[in-house]
Amino acid sequence: MDLHILDHKLRVTSISKTGLQQYTHPLIKLIFLRNRTRCKFFSLTETPENYTVVLDEEGFKELQPSEHLQVEGSTWLPLNVVSNGNASSSSQAVGVTKIAKSVIAPLAEQHVSVFMLSTYQTDFILVREKDLSVVVETLVEEFNIFREEGGESVPVHSQDACNGLQRNSREVPHATVHPVLIPENQFCVMSLDPDTLPAIATTLIDVLFYSNSPKEGASVDQDMECIKFFSFSLIEGYVSLVMDTEAQRQFPADLLFTSSSGELWRMVRIGGQPLGFDECGIVAQISQPLADSDISAYYISTFSFDHALVPEEDIASVTEMLQAQRKETSS
Repeated sequence: MDLHILDHKLRVTSISKTGLQQYTHPLIKLIFLRNRTRCKFFSLTETPENYTVVLDEEGFKELQPSEHLQVEGSTWLPLNVVSNGNASSSSQAVGVTKIAKSVIAPLAEQHVSVFMLSTYQTDFILVREKDLSVVVETLVEEFNIFREEGGESVPVHSQDACNGLQRNSREVPHATVHPVLIPENQFCVMSLDPDTLPAIATTLIDVLFYSNSPKEGASVDQDMECIKFFSFSLIEGYVSLVMDTEAQRQFPADLLFTSSSGELWRMVRIGGQPLGFDECGIVAQISQPLADSDISAYYISTFSFDHALVPEEDIASVTEMLQAQRKETSS
């Protein structure tokens, strides 16, 4: 398989619910006015706590500093796995599951923190730019690695990376098994032709900026039946939307498309307290058991918590699996 280091330098930011009004104009510009901005990588995810915005340096220039904007200090690079021929045909699972053993687990073992962004089209694995040498050295035996530069794919070799690996080769501490919350919402993973964005503009603006949202800092009760979650990505001209069925009903059905099976997904939200960015192995905690059971999953990290989406028919077995995992670590 090939691993591509894409030609984007990304920032991970958070906009508070109370400060959203201050950022409505630049966000609308980034979503709808592609000819007015040079941003090529943009993702906006609403959770009960805040809005997570992941965007490239051109997009980041649109966000003015304020008390309502938190910025994670690192520059992040997106990686993308491309299967050659039938390399991954042995598994029908999609999403983060198919890269759990080959990418997620090895990086966790080398203390590399990852930020995941699954879309309708693909899965992006974000790593800190400073960790790139360790990433290359860790994955070079499994993948042909290329770096995208000005539209060209340039092969990357592992020399010069070994120093980084030595720094990270201390024993890995046992990963924390974080509590999970499984809300009742059913979710859809969808896409649309970017040229039809104007046709859904009023609905999208209403859902993102004017829907009834929990107040700033509202806690998510462990018994919460449903959770506010909406994700919009516009990356290299491709649109991806993740929303629950209630939000989906507000959009014209003929413009949004999903996989031929029209699958519905359930969410596993990871973290009792905000997770931070430095802990390694959080994605592996979920993706590894799903990979062992060949269960498909989308995975979306946000500024405070992580979210996995699994097929609705698998939610009972996933719940059982995660409960067993917690018992195992606490015994």
